[in-house]
Amino acid sequence: MDKDEAEAPYAARERVWRGEHVAFTPMEPDDAGLIQHWRADPVAAREIGIWPGPLHELRERLAAHAEDRTRDDFLVLLPDDTPIGHIALHEEDFIDGTAEVYLLLAPEHRGKGYGADALAALTDLAFGELPLHRVEAVTHTDNAASLATLERAGFTREGVRRSSCLHRGRRHDNALLALLREEWEAQTRPRSWDHA
Repeated sequence: MDKDEAEAPYAARERVWRGEHVAFTPMEPDDAGLIQHWRADPVAAREIGIWPGPLHELRERLAAHAEDRTRDDFLVLLPDDTPIGHIALHEEDFIDGTAEVYLLLAPEHRGKGYGADALAALTDLAFGELPLHRVEAVTHTDNAASLATLERAGFTREGVRRSSCLHRGRRHDNALLALLREEWEAQTRPRSWDHA
């Protein structure tokens, strides 16, 4: 898939939510090729622990996600409509007011502040539009880039899930981070609705 093929279907997509420099459009089953391409990156595969499987299975999973009322999945877009990532709230529990975040950025768009911007926009959605009280994130304890991005977005490290991940024949620890509604309310940054 070349760059023009990857970007062509996204120009007409509706932007349903905004960050300061990024926007969200709902994930579609036809996005499977793009997501699989990002997941094939060795750094992403190691950091998030997901290896690309058959494209048809990913397409079916994205179709199922669209019907799943416990999750909200989005493509992250730049102002020129370039898709740069996949972000989601999943395992949404509106009774307990909890959810977990997921973020995958294309390799060429990491380290530019887009991850923190997307997470800020997602937490604005979680706390400004949804009845959530706590949003969690899990990442490897040695994933310095992810930990820094989450902390820039206001997440606090709460603990370690010891030996909770298997990668390349070795057990790894995962860090648990969270952002609570009152912590989000105390943030002084502009909100997503201020960028409309």
